[in-house]
Amino acid sequence: MSLQLFDLTGKRALITGSSQGIGAALAAGLAAAGASIVLNGRDRDKLSAMAAAIRAQGGEVECLAFDVTDHASVRAAVDGFEAQTGAIDILINNAGMQHRGPLEEFPADAFERLLQTNVASVFHVGQAVARHMITRGAGKIVNICSVQTALARPGIAPYTATKGAVANLTKGMATDWAKYGLQCNGLAPGYFETPLNQALVDDPEFSAWLAKRTPAGRWGKVEELIGAAIFLSSEASSFVNGTTIYVDGGITASL
Repeated sequence: MSLQLFDLTGKRALITGSSQGIGAALAAGLAAAGASIVLNGRDRDKLSAMAAAIRAQGGEVECLAFDVTDHASVRAAVDGFEAQTGAIDILINNAGMQHRGPLEEFPADAFERLLQTNVASVFHVGQAVARHMITRGAGKIVNICSVQTALARPGIAPYTATKGAVANLTKGMATDWAKYGLQCNGLAPGYFETPLNQALVDDPEFSAWLAKRTPAGRWGKVEELIGAAIFLSSEASSFVNGTTIYVDGGITASL
C-alpha cells in the first residue's frame, strides 16, 4: 500500500525545459514511475531526441514546444493540449537560465532575461495549467528552485533574486490554490552536474571548494533529484503544500 502512494500510473506530467539537464532527468524518472510525459522546450530536435530516449525505455511521451516567457503562447499551447489530448495532472516548472557577472557591471538586459525565464515563466505556465487543475479539483505543481533560494555567492546576485522569488511564488500558489485541491511545492537542487553548471564543473578550484563546502563532499548527480520529484508529484505528498525541499548534500544546513 505504501509504495502505491508513489505510483504515477495514469498521470500526465508537463515538464518545462526538459530537453536536457535536470528537466530531462526528471522526465525520465517520472516516466519510470508510470507517468505519461509531456516534454517542453524551444529546440525541437533536442525534444525529439529526448522523447526517443524515453520511448526506448518503455515510457509514454509527447512533445509540446512553446516559449515559456510568452504568456499568450503558453496559454494557447496549454489550452490546446488540454482540449485535444487530455489533462495535465502534474506540472514541473523547470525552465531556467543563468548569467554570471559582477553586480556592479551586470547588464540590464541580462537581468530582464533572468526575470522572464526564471520567474515570469513560472507564473505563465503555472497559471495556465492551474486553471484546468482547479476545475478538476486536483493537481501537482513543482517549481524548481535552487540552493540560491536560500544562499548567495559572488557573481550571481540577480539569479539568486529570481530563485528567491520562485520560492515565494510557490508559497503564494499554495495559499491561493490549496483550497481547490492543488499541492504546490518547490524542489531546490544544490550543486549538480548539469549543462548550466558546466563552467563550474570544469573549474578544478571551484570543484575543490565545493567538495569542502558540501557535507556530502561532492557534486550532485541529476538522478538524485528524481525521488523528491516523484514524492512531490504523487499522492504521498497530499498534505504537503507551499514548502521547498532542498536536495543539496547538506550545504544549506552547514556553515
